[in-house]
Amino acid sequence: MSFLEVKDLQVYFPIKGGIFNRTVDYIKAVDGVSFELEQGKTYGLVGESGSGKSTTGRAIIGLEEVTSGQIFFEGKDITDKKAKNKNFRKDVQMIFQDPYSSLNPRKRVLDIVAEPLRNFEKLSKQEEKKRVQELLDIVNVSTDSIYKYPHEFSGGQRQRIGVARAIALKPKLIIADEPVSALDVSVQAQVLNFLQEIQKELNLTYLFISHDLGVVKHMCDNISIMYKGRYVEQGSTKDIFENPQHIYTKRLIAAIPDIDPKNRDKQFKFRQEVAKEYRESYDTYFDGDGLAFGLQSISNTHKVALPEKG
Repeated sequence: MSFLEVKDLQVYFPIKGGIFNRTVDYIKAVDGVSFELEQGKTYGLVGESGSGKSTTGRAIIGLEEVTSGQIFFEGKDITDKKAKNKNFRKDVQMIFQDPYSSLNPRKRVLDIVAEPLRNFEKLSKQEEKKRVQELLDIVNVSTDSIYKYPHEFSGGQRQRIGVARAIALKPKLIIADEPVSALDVSVQAQVLNFLQEIQKELNLTYLFISHDLGVVKHMCDNISIMYKGRYVEQGSTKDIFENPQHIYTKRLIAAIPDIDPKNRDKQFKFRQEVAKEYRESYDTYFDGDGLAFGLQSISNTHKVALPEKG
């Protein structure tokens, strides 16, 4: 039994038009996504803006309505919002993309981190303060900061405060939606390493959403590459980086910067080869509407979206 299992998930948004404002079409934000996530592991969803990766995460946690498909958490079907009971809301938390907008600027750190505790647990003021200080200590933010406001912290510190809020209820699964994209490159590595450290300490499971394959390579055990709501490739991190099959995956890998001057010529050649393959073989990878074909297995751990042969 998988810890988290998503089966053929679809999330469509209606397009209204005409005199009577009727539904004339749908935006297929997520169009048939399936994956399994083991407890204690990190699964990556990667793609450009508009690929459907964040919508997938939001649908799992209940922030978007599922059009069709099923979501199982610890063997229980939680597809319907009504099925997401109190225990689910404690066990699954989210780290948001922007540490500047995800923290209420009018609230002190004490109130921000204590918010989930106040919703689910009955603690005295003293117990609450102690618990918040313990959480700040876990995320390496000074425990003397509880009466400060978000604007008094750097971006990296704010994101750590967001993590403290996310782990306050001792969740089992954390959905991290672009958790470092708003941070400076120098700070990104610190936050990523920190997320890995607390994963081991607290036995956390991550669904890690990002547009950056370099970041995902550092964090994830398995990866799915998304394009226009569909998968183009799915496999272990090793499969994706050592044996990329889809041109879209290759383009994402080619876009990863390499500051080592020794690799400059090799990277330039790879980028030229990918650009040439994309121009000459587009129809091999996408259908007439520019959408990915269905996934086909090329090994036990590796699937690619290519047309059926024959």
